[in-house]
Amino acid sequence: MGEQPFGIDPITATSIAREIGEIQQLGVEVGVVIGGGNLFRGLAASARGMDRATADYMGMLATVINGLALQDALEQIGVTTRVASAIEMRAVAEPFIRRRAVRHLEKKRVVVFAAGTGNPYFTTDTAAALRAMEMRAEVILKGTKVDGIYTADPMIDKTAVKFDTITYLQVIEKSLRVMDSTAITLCMENKLPIVVFNLRTPGNLRRVIMGEAVGTTVRS
Repeated sequence: MGEQPFGIDPITATSIAREIGEIQQLGVEVGVVIGGGNLFRGLAASARGMDRATADYMGMLATVINGLALQDALEQIGVTTRVASAIEMRAVAEPFIRRRAVRHLEKKRVVVFAAGTGNPYFTTDTAAALRAMEMRAEVILKGTKVDGIYTADPMIDKTAVKFDTITYLQVIEKSLRVMDSTAITLCMENKLPIVVFNLRTPGNLRRVIMGEAVGTTVRS
């Protein structure tokens, strides 16, 4: 949504697409799990009285809208992209089939995984961890608006200290808002590292891929 209070900012979408396109040109196979909080937050709607399952399904549909926007931004710069939705809607996206998604990655297409896990009560974080396992990914790169994991929210607490590396157990024990506990546990059990970095800094995605010390790494 860029600097807007909600919605999709085409400039931001293009900027993210360029970052992804740059690493894809290096030969990296890229899968993107996308959220929908800029359009609708299921948990927030549930807190206001909406049925949780209904709210979560609405949130999943918002991720499909974002997935299509990112696909358009990527293809505008010449990157072949497929949107794979966990909720079947053949008119706008192909259904998520693991083997087909793996084949797309092998053909150097960017795959955007939309609609979360397809189930209510699971977050986009959990969807990211799950899809990473299914695709046998080497790492999860979590792009945020801060440059890593801190002892507290750096936007609120100016004394917050940044971690360069941290373990899965420390994230859970300290209740750090990196990813939800289900996603962290899934990554821990499968020894999948997570790198949390600032997606808004141009070139950061490439720096992470090239092994530079960017953001915070979560590992065993």
